Amino acid sequence: MAPDVEAPLLAASSKPAAASSPRRNKYPFFCAVLASMTSVLMGYNVAVTSGAQIFMAEDLGVSDAQIEVLSGAINIYSLVGALLAGWTSDRLGRRLTIVLTNGFFLAGPLVMALAGGYAALMAGRFVAGIGVGYALVIAPVYAAEISPASSRGLLSSLPEIFINGGVMLSYVSNFAFSGLPVHLSWRLMFAAGVVPTVFLAAGVLTMPESPRWLAMKGRRGEAKLVLDRTSDTPAEAEQRLQEIEDVVAAGSAGGNGNGGGGGGGAWKEVATKAGVRRVLAIVLTLQFFQQASGIDSVVLYGPRVLAAAGVTSNTLLLGLNVVFGVAKASSILIAMALTDRVGRRPLLLASTGGMSVSLLVLGSVFAAFSGARDDAAVAAVAVAVVVAFVCTFSVGIGPLAWVYSSEILPLRLRGQGAGVGTAMNRVVSGVVTMTFISLYGAITMAGAFYLYAAIAAASFVFIYACLPETRGRSLEDMEELFHTK
Repeated sequence: MAPDVEAPLLAASSKPAAASSPRRNKYPFFCAVLASMTSVLMGYNVAVTSGAQIFMAEDLGVSDAQIEVLSGAINIYSLVGALLAGWTSDRLGRRLTIVLTNGFFLAGPLVMALAGGYAALMAGRFVAGIGVGYALVIAPVYAAEISPASSRGLLSSLPEIFINGGVMLSYVSNFAFSGLPVHLSWRLMFAAGVVPTVFLAAGVLTMPESPRWLAMKGRRGEAKLVLDRTSDTPAEAEQRLQEIEDVVAAGSAGGNGNGGGGGGGAWKEVATKAGVRRVLAIVLTLQFFQQASGIDSVVLYGPRVLAAAGVTSNTLLLGLNVVFGVAKASSILIAMALTDRVGRRPLLLASTGGMSVSLLVLGSVFAAFSGARDDAAVAAVAVAVVVAFVCTFSVGIGPLAWVYSSEILPLRLRGQGAGVGTAMNRVVSGVVTMTFISLYGAITMAGAFYLYAAIAAASFVFIYACLPETRGRSLEDMEELFHTK
C-alpha cells in the first residue's frame, strides 16, 4: 500500500468545527483507567520471574532449562485465555470478563507463592497465564469501545501503559525482597501481586458495560445511556450510536446474528471478503513483529543480559532492572501523549527504526567486548543501549500494536479477532522467552541481538508499506477504510 494515504485520511476524518470546542469528557478516561488496571497485574505476573528466578534456583534447585520453560510458559498458557476471551466477552460482556480475569490473577500467583516444587510452580503459572490471555484481549477492547474518537488513541494506550507499570512494580518487588532469606524472598515477590485483585474486581463492577456490546445484544436504551455519559457532546453520542447500529445491522444482514462476533457467519467473511482478510493479516503480522523483535529477552532476562556485559553484583543487576522498568513505563506516557496528535503511523515507524538501530548497536557491543568482566565502560554502554531499545519499543509498537489492532477490526469480529491477534502475540513471545537462553548459548549474545535487529528492520518495512493512518477516524469508519463492509 502506498504510504502517502495519511493526508487524505486526515482530511476525510475532519468534522465541521463547532463555535466553541466542547469540553473533554473525563468519564471514559476513568472507565478506561479502571479496566486497564487489570493490565498492571498482567505485567507484574509476566515479569516477576526476571528477578525471582535467581532465588528460586537457589531455594528449589531449579535449572536454567526449567527457568527458561517457566518464564516462557506463561505466554503459551495465555493462549487458552486469549482464545476464550473473545467468546467470553461476547457472551458475558466486557465488564464481567474483566472481573473473571482478576480471579485468575488471584489464584495463579497464590499457588506459586505456596509452591514446594517445580510442578506446583508450573501449575500456578498456568492459571496466571490464562489471566494474561484474558487481560491482553479484554482491556484494549473495552478501552477502545468506551472511548470517543477524539481520545481513543490515548485511552486505548492505557492497557500497555499499565502493563509496563506492572513490569516496573515487579522489578521493584524483586529488588525490595531480595535482601530477605532465600526461601521467603521469591515467595513474597509472587504473593505481592495477589492483594490488589479483590479491590480491582470490586471497582470494575462500578463501570458501565461497553455500549457496543450492549447494542450488539439489542439493548439500545442502555447503550444510549452509556454513550451519553462517555461522549463529549449529545450530538456525538447520537452519531456514535447510529454508527454502531449501522454496523450491527450490516452484520445481522450478513448472517451474523446480533453482531456479537461469536457466530460462524462473521468468520466466513475471512474467506469471502478481501478487506477482512487484509485486516486480519495486518493484525496478525503487527502482533508477530511486536514480540519477534525480542523485547522479552530484556523484560524477562535483563539481569542475564547485563551479567553477560560484565555486571556481577545481584543487587546492581536487580537495581538496573528497575531502571529499565522506569524507562519503559515513562516512554509509554510519551506514546500516550502523542498518538492522537502525531498519529499511529509516524510513531510506529520511528519506534521500529529506533529499535533496529538499538539492537544492532547492542549486538555490536557484545561482539566487540565479549568476555569482559567488571568493565564499567562496557557495562555502561550496554545499559544505555538497552534503555534506548526499551524506550523506542514503548514509544511506538509496544502500545500501538494493541491500539491499531483493536480499532481496525470490524465490530462483528472485534472480540474474537482481538483474541486471535493476542494468540499470535503470545505464541511469538513464548517462543522468544523459551528459547533465549538456548539461543545465545548457540549463536552468542551478539548473534541473538543481531537476529532481533533484522526482525525489527523487517517490521519497519511492513509498517511503511502496509499500514495507513487511522488517527481521528471512528471505529466504524475503519470499515470503509479497509473495505470490510
